[in-house]
Amino acid sequence: MKFTLSWLRDHLETDAGLDTIVATLTRIGLEVEAVVDVARLLAPFTVAEVIEALPHPDADRLKLCRVRTADGEVQVVCGAPNARTGMKAVFAPVGAHIPGTGITLKAARIRGVESRGMLCSEREMMLSDDHEGIIELDPEAPIGAPFAEVAGLDDPVIDIAVTPNRPDALGVAGIARDLAAAGLGSVTTPPVTPVAGAFDCPIAVATEDESACPLFAGRLVRGVRNGPSPAWLRRRLEAIGLRPISALVDITNYLTHDRARPLHVYDAAKLKGTVRARLAAPGERLRALDGRDYETRGGECLIADDAGPLGFGGVIGGEASGTSAATVDVFIESALFDPVRTAETGRRHGIDSDARYRFERGVDPAFVIPGLELATQMVLDLCGGTASRLVVAGKEPAPPSAITFDPTRVKTLGGVDLSTARVRAILESLGFVWAEADGSAEVTPPSWRPDIAGAADLVEEVLRIHGYDSIPAVDLPRHQGVARATLTEGQRRARAVKRRLAVEGLDEAVTYSFMDARLARRFGAPETLAIANPISSELGMMRPSIVPNLLLAGGRNRDRGAENVALFEVGPVYHGSAPEDQLEVATALRMGARQRRGWRAPERAVDAHDAKADALAALAAAGAPVDKLQVVAGAPDWYHPGRSATFRLGPKTVLAQFGELHPRLLADLDLRGPAVATEVFLDRVPLPRRRASRARPALRLTNLPAVSRDFAFLVDRDVQVGELLRAIAAADRAHITEVELFDVYEGEGVGKGRKSVAITVRLSPVERTFTDSEIEAIAARIVAAAARACGAELRR
Repeated sequence: MKFTLSWLRDHLETDAGLDTIVATLTRIGLEVEAVVDVARLLAPFTVAEVIEALPHPDADRLKLCRVRTADGEVQVVCGAPNARTGMKAVFAPVGAHIPGTGITLKAARIRGVESRGMLCSEREMMLSDDHEGIIELDPEAPIGAPFAEVAGLDDPVIDIAVTPNRPDALGVAGIARDLAAAGLGSVTTPPVTPVAGAFDCPIAVATEDESACPLFAGRLVRGVRNGPSPAWLRRRLEAIGLRPISALVDITNYLTHDRARPLHVYDAAKLKGTVRARLAAPGERLRALDGRDYETRGGECLIADDAGPLGFGGVIGGEASGTSAATVDVFIESALFDPVRTAETGRRHGIDSDARYRFERGVDPAFVIPGLELATQMVLDLCGGTASRLVVAGKEPAPPSAITFDPTRVKTLGGVDLSTARVRAILESLGFVWAEADGSAEVTPPSWRPDIAGAADLVEEVLRIHGYDSIPAVDLPRHQGVARATLTEGQRRARAVKRRLAVEGLDEAVTYSFMDARLARRFGAPETLAIANPISSELGMMRPSIVPNLLLAGGRNRDRGAENVALFEVGPVYHGSAPEDQLEVATALRMGARQRRGWRAPERAVDAHDAKADALAALAAAGAPVDKLQVVAGAPDWYHPGRSATFRLGPKTVLAQFGELHPRLLADLDLRGPAVATEVFLDRVPLPRRRASRARPALRLTNLPAVSRDFAFLVDRDVQVGELLRAIAAADRAHITEVELFDVYEGEGVGKGRKSVAITVRLSPVERTFTDSEIEAIAARIVAAAARACGAELRR
């Protein structure tokens, strides 16, 4: 909402300056977004007289101008063809910043002649693109007077942000009312005087659907002269960004911004029969004032006469019935339109207008007739003519109901202790009606405040005007003891897993919790996961796995040039409709190469080992006992059957599944491999046991030398190496600190169906250095444990 300072002073008598007004507007909830003060911008520029303009001795197109300013005479070299002796012009002294060019003037020698200033063009003043000549001022303009003042540019423009619940602040009169209530002066908005009609209006009006248009009023003015608006009106409209068109149209635009009362004018000679507000039928056509053709879909509020549509009510008028310079008789419309239907019509047809902006927020229903009277008087003042009596259809909606209000609620709800007299004075200054009633009050909101519905709204109004900065700062009560944790153990675990996967080089993604039904069924989704009313046909089922969503996201990234993709998401998946069928899963996806090609190492495609590493990292972050997990085949069928596995805790509990994704799945999704994935079921990871125990160091620190021994075992080919490593680690937990695989061999010398597994075991002493016999005893226990667990034989 834009307005000028002088416009505001038409409604507000105040001694406050611009800065105070701006600060107060923001304080009372009408946030100032911008202030354009051209006078400050053009402060260095003043009126000067060209005493003498002579040809430059060394340039044909330049002139030497002797200029009289408020500070004396100066010499200026000027290239304008209209510079001449005796003219008044705009002078910029040395040091002035030229807004149109962005330069700061300096004294200079131009073709050998000193120049100390500039005579300015309109482009240099940012008034237009004209730079063919300098600005010529009124010969009576006083020397030294500020140019902005002489040119009428000394009226600052204020732009405020208006929240949707404040339609009254979309008029300058409403803004002045708020400022006066805040103590910045008194309201001087003149009352509306009815215009006596000289004859009955020959044009009838009707409203056929009062839910769309409760009240429709109009009147005819004969014998108008629709010429240009007066200068003061044109300047105000131009200042707020509107283009003056003609006196009749400019009057309606002016009142829209002055009183928040949109109006419309018709050339009466172009109307046929009764002007009525009705609901549109599908397929009606209208050419609007914006030059575009619209076809109704049915249900819009249409203004029409007997010949057809004239405009969309509350949104935009029609071109065919518009006024022009030839208009002699004008019909003025003032109506009340339903906010919801107005907004729907504007959105449906993509029309934005000042009228729609106000009607969809709710204009003052009690100002329909006064607004028409005000417009009539302006038409008579600016265009002449004779007005008819009013014609009215429908009725004004019921006034707002009174609200029972206890003034002490300002303190209990708002924290500010104000007297009843102060509370009453604030509300009455805003237009509320106060009536005492048995220790409380009955407060009736004004017709222009549709947002006031209860006592809390009244408290807000009092606080807004009194000042939110006056609310005392109060410390929150501090409870004794340590505050309890706000995050659950599961939430902490999910955060830890996210951080760890990010450390592993994966980027977090957030995808929909639903997906394409056909793809969901391929990942095992039962029909109970189908969505009854999906937001899209491609999102018709809850996701049984995050893998397909990440695959599609990875494909989109690769299509845009990201060859190597590493994504993860922690979120819910659904295996059924029961609450226990929802699982929290950490899913990771890698596509392309694990590392870029470089001088240190060649590029390597991702494989199942990368997925296994991601799974172990996520499980460790979640607190799973990774040293007790078993690697077992049995990953779902969307994984490669020979390049995938699961991590299990015990024989049945699957904590994670990982591996290379099936080539057929990638082909069906039109994706290039390789691609590997990891799914960690966080809900299945056992929570840490809370039991009293003595803290033990995570690392065994000793100054005694450790011992490493290598073992080579012969085992059957189908024996899992992980099982062998766990058996060896459990052989002597007091001294075995690390077990590591370093070679697996199958072939000549080990027998058919057998393999050789080479392992390094690190032994750490506890109290003293190992003796040879102690090392041999531990080695014997290792061999025995390997034999019992896996049938392993020590290779000789």
